Amino acid sequence: MSETETIGKGTWIDKLAHELLEREKSLGRNVDLIKVESGLGASGVPHIGSLGDAVRAYGVKLALENFGYKSELIAYSDDLDGLRKIPEGFPDSLEEHIAKPVSLIPDPFGCHESYGMHMSSILLDGLDKVGIKYEFRRAIDTYKQGLLKDQIHTILQNSTKIGDKISELVGQEKFQKFLPYFPVCANCSKLYTAESTEYLPDERKVIYNCHDAEIGSNMVKGCGHHGEADISKDLGKLAWKVEFAARWAAFDIRFEAYGKDIMDSVKVNDWVSDEILNYPHPHHVKYEMFLDKGGKKISKSLGNVITAQKWLEFGDPKSILLLLYKRITGARELGFEDIPSLMAEYNELEDIYFGKIKLDNQAKITKSKGLYEYVNLLSPPKESSTHVNYRLLIELSKIFKEDRSQRVMKKLLDYGVIKESQPEIEKIIELAGNYADEFDQQEKTEIEIDDLTKKALLELTGALDAEEEPEDIQNTIYQIAKSNDVQPRDFFKTLYQIILGTSRGPKIGPFISDIGRKKVAKTISEYT
Repeated sequence: MSETETIGKGTWIDKLAHELLEREKSLGRNVDLIKVESGLGASGVPHIGSLGDAVRAYGVKLALENFGYKSELIAYSDDLDGLRKIPEGFPDSLEEHIAKPVSLIPDPFGCHESYGMHMSSILLDGLDKVGIKYEFRRAIDTYKQGLLKDQIHTILQNSTKIGDKISELVGQEKFQKFLPYFPVCANCSKLYTAESTEYLPDERKVIYNCHDAEIGSNMVKGCGHHGEADISKDLGKLAWKVEFAARWAAFDIRFEAYGKDIMDSVKVNDWVSDEILNYPHPHHVKYEMFLDKGGKKISKSLGNVITAQKWLEFGDPKSILLLLYKRITGARELGFEDIPSLMAEYNELEDIYFGKIKLDNQAKITKSKGLYEYVNLLSPPKESSTHVNYRLLIELSKIFKEDRSQRVMKKLLDYGVIKESQPEIEKIIELAGNYADEFDQQEKTEIEIDDLTKKALLELTGALDAEEEPEDIQNTIYQIAKSNDVQPRDFFKTLYQIILGTSRGPKIGPFISDIGRKKVAKTISEYT
C-alpha cells in the first residue's frame, strides 16, 4: 500500500486494524473470526480510562468489520482479583475483606451479587450507554469452568524458567521463590496471602502456605493454613505476569491494547505466550493514562475518578466517544471542563462531514470524516442535526433556573439560533443546565489579543460596568471598535470567543443584556 493511499476511514484506528491484519497474514493464522479483548478491573470504581480500553478495542473491531472480517469484542472482568484497598466513598466495613477475591465479597450497597459484580456493572452500564457491543466474560466463571486449566498446567510446569525470565525482564525476583499462581486459601478465603511453593503435575495440585503478605503498601495477615489446591477444581488465579498470556491462548485473542502502567506485565506475558504456550501474542497498542487537571493519574484510590455515568450528566455519549477516538497516544489531562469544547468539536466534525464547513486540506477532510464515522460507531446519521452552542446554553441556563427548558428554548427562538423547538435540543439544554448548576466557573478560553483590541475591551468593560446601562449595547460595541481602529467584525468575534469560546453566536447586544452586562464586564476584564 502506497504512502498516499488512505487506509479504511483514514484514522489511527484503521491503521491499527490494518497492521493487525498484516501481522495475522504473516503468521498464517485463520482470520475467520478475529477476537479483540479489553480487560476490566473490578476492584475499584471504573473511570473514563477503564471505559476507554473497551471503547478503543471496539473501534478496532469496527475497522476489521469495515475491512470485511468478522470480529468480536470480549470484555473480560478480572473479578477474581483481590481487594487491595477500600475505594474512596466505600464503607470501612470492607476492611475485613482485604485480599479476598472481589467476587467473593458481598456488595456493600446490596444491589449486586458481589462487590466485583457491582464494579463490573458500572463499567458495563457505561459501555451500554455509549453504544458499545461486547461479549462479557468473568474471571470467576472462567476459572470455575476450568477454561484456563491447560494453560495453568503448562505455566506451572515451566515455573522455574518463567520465574527466571521475570527476574531478567523486569527485575522481580518473587516468582523465583513462589509459583505464579495464587489459590484462594481454603481457611480464610484470602488470595494473595496464599503463596504456592510446589506443583504436583500428575495430580494438578499446588501446595501453598497462607502467611502475611505485602499487598500494595499494606501488610495483610495470613491465617497460617498449609494446604493444597486442585488447579481445575479449587478456586485460584494466575498472577498478572502470566495470566494475560493464558487468556490470550485460551480465548484466541488477536488484539489487546494496554496502559503504560502495566508495560512490565505485558512484556512478560508476551514472552510467556510466545515461548511457553506457543501462542503468538496479540497485536498491541500502548496508550497513556488520563491525568486530572493537576497532572495526577486518574485513579480509583486517589478518589479523582471521572465515571461515564457522571460525565453523561453533562455531555452526550458522542462527547465520550470523540474524546476516546480522537487519538490514542500521549498523556492527556481530563476534566469535566473539557465537555463544552468536545460538544462543539463534534458539531464541527458533523459540519465537515456534511460539507457545511469547507477545508482545503484533503487529508484533514478524510481524517475528520473518518473520526466522525467512528464517533457514530460507523453508522453515521443521514443528515446533520440542528447545532446549538453548548456554552451558549450554559450561559442561558445560569439565567433561567425555573422552567429552564421552555425559557431557554424561547431565547434560542428569539435569537434566531433555531427555527423550532426539538426534543434533541431539549436534551442538550438539560445537560447544559446540569453543567451550569454543578460548575459555576467555566474554563478561561485562551485567545491571542493585540494591544488595540485590549484597549477597546478595557473601554467596553467600563461602559458595561457603568451604573447607567448603555441605551444600545450592540451600537456601543460597534462604536468602541471603530474609535480604537479595530475592525468591528474582528471585535465581535473576539467577544464571542471570550464569552462563548466560539467565533460566532446570537446577536451580542441582547445576549449581553440577558446574561447581565456587569457579569460580562467581569469576564472581559480577565482579558485586558
